Amino acid sequence: MKKGEALMNSKNKIPLCAPEMAALWTQYMFDTMSICFFRYALNHMEDEEISELYEKALMLSEKHIKEIKKFFKGENYPIPKGFTEEDVDVNAPRLFQDPFYLNYLYIMSLQGLTGYSLSVSTSIRSDLRKYYMKVYTETMNLFDQTIEIMLNKGLLSRPPILTPPSSIDFVKDQSFLTGWLGERRPLTAMEIGDITFNMMKMHLHVGLKVGFSQVTKSDALRKYSNRGAKIANKHINVFEEILREEKLSSPVAWQSFVTDSTTPPFSDKLMMYQIQLSSQIAIAFYGSAFSVNARRDLAAKHMKLAGELALYAEDGSNLMIKEGWLEQPPLAVDRRQLSKGIKK
Repeated sequence: MKKGEALMNSKNKIPLCAPEMAALWTQYMFDTMSICFFRYALNHMEDEEISELYEKALMLSEKHIKEIKKFFKGENYPIPKGFTEEDVDVNAPRLFQDPFYLNYLYIMSLQGLTGYSLSVSTSIRSDLRKYYMKVYTETMNLFDQTIEIMLNKGLLSRPPILTPPSSIDFVKDQSFLTGWLGERRPLTAMEIGDITFNMMKMHLHVGLKVGFSQVTKSDALRKYSNRGAKIANKHINVFEEILREEKLSSPVAWQSFVTDSTTPPFSDKLMMYQIQLSSQIAIAFYGSAFSVNARRDLAAKHMKLAGELALYAEDGSNLMIKEGWLEQPPLAVDRRQLSKGIKK
């Protein structure tokens, strides 16, 4: 093997590419936030089964942070600040009840699986691919255990069940795509699934925003949280109307599991990050739903709702910048400034 080939085949010599760095940085932010949330929840959690899940989730997040730090150090890249002990008061009164914590872990692990599968597909270096495949497997096991406990406790809203057809069929004409005028066809299984799971996520978002609006000391964050809760409830109503028209069941709400505490367990920075994260992930899932919706009215609804969330998220970014809460992600070198003799 030639010297140049040996150098390129050495994983220690191949620098991380932009998507790999993005995945690690994003996971670092998410896991440091999760560690704060898990530690706080464990300090007052009563249900032993849920507590054991959270202990496992905490252990996994702490292990991930140690491994990500090694990758950053190997690149001589500064370790992000993320979230620390400064961002959580584990002794603050209970803000959420145990069933809410279980649903939170269900939704977060579901979203984590989506993110980790994307990280595997965008990683080139073998050590990164192996790392994310391992993380994906760990999260899948946690997700599986969470669902089992939710089912055993009767806390999981099962999506609607379809009656098996008597035979297979093929679409006969373009009326399959209509939705605004004339008689609408029934929803497809894919459309029902997207609507159901987007509703589940929105119900969690409402609960988080209701809780955060109670405890924050920032008027700006309180207004932003309340606005986000209204938007999420509006989206839930849109989805419920679609399912109701088809005589299909809807997922249950979770905001009743928020206590009356007004003592902040988290920093405003962490709560704002959680809200912003939920908005960004919701936009991505709306986009996925749009791509498989064959009925034009549903596609239009998802586009409109995604646009509303995008504007909300943009306002959130502006608020984070104003308050000094937005940590800058990895950037490309600013060649324009360097060409002017300016080096930051």
